[in-house]
Amino acid sequence: MSVIPFQVALWIELLAAGLGGLQGALFAAGEKHRRIDLLGVIVIGLAVSLGGSLLRDVVLNQPPVVIWKNWYLVVAGGAAVLGMVLQPLLARVHWLITVLDAVVMGLFGAIAASKALSLGVGAAGALVVGVIGAIGGGMLRDLILSRPISFLRVGTLYAVAAGAGVATLIVLVALGTPIVMAGLAGLVVTTVVRLGAVRFGWTFPEQRALTPRRAKGAEAA
Repeated sequence: MSVIPFQVALWIELLAAGLGGLQGALFAAGEKHRRIDLLGVIVIGLAVSLGGSLLRDVVLNQPPVVIWKNWYLVVAGGAAVLGMVLQPLLARVHWLITVLDAVVMGLFGAIAASKALSLGVGAAGALVVGVIGAIGGGMLRDLILSRPISFLRVGTLYAVAAGAGVATLIVLVALGTPIVMAGLAGLVVTTVVRLGAVRFGWTFPEQRALTPRRAKGAEAA
């Protein structure tokens, strides 16, 4: 079955890129001990904003759209600088940034997964590409700053939320649902799971080794 990539208006994608730049700047502001300069803020903003799209296209062996189209870099970089300047104000509306972040995750996940499907990638591969598109920016940010990769640690289910939304899209497309409806459904699932995890503290159990139970006789001895 032929699949058309999930597409939204350019201004929505640029808005999402700008939000990523703002998030990168806010994150950089919280790393005061690293003494990040203006260039560093811009780099982190670009990584958070465009990293997922860049990794998506590299994995799919496609020309990176964020490089070939100038507006992505300009908007993301400008938003990062703006975020650094307005950091005290933006920190007060962190809840709004969290909501928008969840929506952007769902949006980029849907775009990435549907692009993979349109190129003939199988369902499992499209799931991986979709998750990369959704959370790749955070991965690049952590690598640049030599931090532990956030989604691999006990936290608020970034990858799970992205995976749930992408899986929803893939299943709906397989059932013949139009890509617009499937993409919107995936976006909603990602947003709900992400915000639910933040609101209620949902996490996966921390890994631990299984240890054999001691016999009662051995305990008494």
